[in-house]
Amino acid sequence: MNIIAIIPARGGSKRIPRKNIKNFMGYPIISYGIKAAIESKLFDRVMVSTDDAEIAAIAQKYGAEVPFLRSKKASDDNATTFDVIDEVMRQYKKQGEEFTKFCCIYPCAPFVTAKMLGKANILFNDYDAVMPVCKYPAPVEWAMNIEKSCLRPVDRVAKNMRSQDIAEKYYDVGMFYFCKTRAMYQFNSLIPNSTAALVLREDECQDIDTALDWRHAELKYKALQNIECDMVL
Repeated sequence: MNIIAIIPARGGSKRIPRKNIKNFMGYPIISYGIKAAIESKLFDRVMVSTDDAEIAAIAQKYGAEVPFLRSKKASDDNATTFDVIDEVMRQYKKQGEEFTKFCCIYPCAPFVTAKMLGKANILFNDYDAVMPVCKYPAPVEWAMNIEKSCLRPVDRVAKNMRSQDIAEKYYDVGMFYFCKTRAMYQFNSLIPNSTAALVLREDECQDIDTALDWRHAELKYKALQNIECDMVL
């Protein structure tokens, strides 16, 4: 297969301390992505890129490889996910391994499952990349600014349009990216021109940046688990 799963998880987290290994529903949140990647059986290697010894130990406990620690350059506040993936690819190349494809799975993605990764991989066969997205709940064309305490439509023409006359828009849910290595370097991006969308429901994803986001994620996760149990019964 020649494909690697890379989970980028640095130690620093300002808004939620130690976020990448914080307990989520009984397990370190990073363990969910590791578990999904391993259970999918899609990857030759499942590794965690981190600069933190504790994160490395927890990642290894749940089955991921940590063959090297991330450099300071790839761990500072200015480092991008692209920088991290690039460093991982270069380090493995030094060890004699190269990967034509990869999947970057973010550490705070407890909703990712082996089944979800499998669906994305099927799409991946016909594209250079795949990313999960979710539909905006309302047309982004209806957005407004606040200027001198007064609301101002960003687009006055669109603001008067009916929702059914406006094309649906989608946002990146920040869970994972499948990408061909060649395409990443060609476009200098994890989202090359030929990127397919794996459309998720709103209850299948949650961006986690604040304590309130975390609580919402737990509530969604519980609800989703109950729905799945009811379906099995």
